Amino acid sequence: MADINDVYRFFKSESPTYFLATEEGGQPRVRPFGTVDLFEGRLYIQTGKKKDVYRQLLANPKAEICGVKGGDWWRISGALVPDDRVEAKRHMLDAYPALRKMYDENDDNTIVLYFKNATARFSSMTGKSAATVEF
Repeated sequence: MADINDVYRFFKSESPTYFLATEEGGQPRVRPFGTVDLFEGRLYIQTGKKKDVYRQLLANPKAEICGVKGGDWWRISGALVPDDRVEAKRHMLDAYPALRKMYDENDDNTIVLYFKNATARFSSMTGKSAATVEF
């Protein structure tokens, strides 16, 4: 049975670039993302507070990410909740040291967000069994 660790491993190792969908004024907005972290049992992503994506998530926290490798993909739907704690931001930046050129856990821009009330669904065109994980 799949769990949050399987979801994390897929996005971290198999599909390190995934797509994040948000909404702005009724218009879907999709963009590539490349950060994922598992911290305190929660799945996190990272962005900057100055970016449109962060303003969109504050207005409507419902979001979806989708990562693909070959004929397999995971899709996660849920609310993205900001976590401004230094510890959470440091954990993410330690996992992605190249980001430290642009972000710091003590700056006013770095933000990490975790999925709340999320459902992850694994699908495959290669005959692998489907899976659902809630967290």
